[in-house]
Amino acid sequence: MVASSASTSGTAPERASDRSRHTARALNLATRAHQVDPKAPGPALLALELMPKLPEAETLVQAHLAVPSTEPALRLAYVRSLMSAQRYVDAIQQLEVVVRDRPELPAPYLSLGALQLELRQNQKAEAALQRYVQLTQGTTPAARPPEAASADDDDDDAAERPEQGLIQAWLLLAQAAEQRGDFAAAESWLARIDDPKRALDVQSRRATLLARQGKVAEARDIVRRTPEREPGDARAKLVAEAGVLREVKRWGDAFEVLGMASQRFPDDPDLLYEQAMMAEKMNRLDEMERLLRRVIELKPDNAHAHNALGYSLADRQVRLPEARDLIRRALDLSPGDPFITDSLGWVEFRLGNRDEAVRLLRQAYAARPDAEIGAHLGEVLWISGQRDEARRVLRESTARDGNNDVLREVLGRLKVDL
Repeated sequence: MVASSASTSGTAPERASDRSRHTARALNLATRAHQVDPKAPGPALLALELMPKLPEAETLVQAHLAVPSTEPALRLAYVRSLMSAQRYVDAIQQLEVVVRDRPELPAPYLSLGALQLELRQNQKAEAALQRYVQLTQGTTPAARPPEAASADDDDDDAAERPEQGLIQAWLLLAQAAEQRGDFAAAESWLARIDDPKRALDVQSRRATLLARQGKVAEARDIVRRTPEREPGDARAKLVAEAGVLREVKRWGDAFEVLGMASQRFPDDPDLLYEQAMMAEKMNRLDEMERLLRRVIELKPDNAHAHNALGYSLADRQVRLPEARDLIRRALDLSPGDPFITDSLGWVEFRLGNRDEAVRLLRQAYAARPDAEIGAHLGEVLWISGQRDEARRVLRESTARDGNNDVLREVLGRLKVDL
C-alpha cells in the first residue's frame, strides 16, 4: 500500500470535515444570494445539488419555489430529487402545481400518472396519463418545450422521448386497467404498442393479464416465446417469467425459475435477492438468509439485502440487535428510504421502543403511504392506545390496497372495527 502524505492531503476524517465545511459554506453563500435576488434560479439549483448531503438545503429550494412565476424546469428538477428519495407524496404535490400552472406541458402528466399509480390512486392516474397521451399525440418533438422534456426520465435519447413516453403511458394505462379488473381495456392499450425494443415489456404485461385469469401456462409460454434481440434478453425473460408468477403468488414456481436463472448467470446479486424473497414467501427462512448473506458478500452496498434480512429477523422477533444493525446499515446506504425507515420503526417496536417506533413509522408513511407501512403504523398506534389515528391509517390503507397480505393479517389479528 502506498501511503499518502498527511501534510498534503490530510487524514480521511480531516478530508471529510473539510468537505462538510465547504458544503455548509456553499449553502450559506447560496442563501445570501437568494436573499439578494429571490427570483434568481442559481441559488436554488445549487441548493438542489446540496440536498442529498445537507437536507436543510431544501428550505432554500422551497423558498425559491414560493416566488411567483418560478420556471417549471426548476420545480421539475425538485420533483426528480423527491422521486430519488422516494418521497412520492411530496413529488405529486409539486407536479400538481406544474400541471395547474402550465397545463399545456405533456411530460409532467406522465410523471404524475406514474406516481399516482404507484400509490394506488388509480382514477387520478388514469386521468393524468390520458391527458399526457392527448397532449403528446398533438405535439411534435420540435414543439416540445425543454422544461417539459426535463421531467421525462424514462429514456436517454431526447429525440425519442415523445414516442417512448407514449409507450410508457400506454403500459401504465394497461396496468391501471388491469388493477381494476378491466382486462379488455388493458389489452386495448397494449395493442397500441408496436416497438420491437419494448416487446418483452408488452408481453410481460400481457402474460400477467392471462395469469390473473388463471391461464398461467399460456402466460409463461408468451414470455418464453418473446424474441431475444439483445445479449441481456435471455436473463430478462427469466426475470419477467418469475415476475408473472410472483404476481399470482406462485412462489414455488417463481423460486424455481429464479434458481435456473442463477445457474445460467451465477453470482448475480439481483437474481439472488429475488430468489431470497421467494424463499421467504415459502417460509424457507434458512435459504432466504443464506441467499441474502451471499448478496451482501457480493455487493456490500446493497441496501435492499441488508434491509430484507434485518426486517425478517425483526418480524420473527429473533436476534433483534443484529436486525437493527442491519437495517441501520441499509438506511446509511439509502438515506430516507421509506421502506427501510418502516423496517427500522418495526424493529424498534419489537425492541419495546414504542415512541421511537411511532415516530419512524409516521415518517415512513408520510413519505410513502404504502399499505404495508400503514399496517405497521396502524398496529403500533393501536397497541399504544392511539386508536383513532390507528383506525384512520388502517382505513386509508384498506382503501388503497385492501388485498395486501400484511394489512389483512393485522386487521384480522387486531379485530379493528374500521
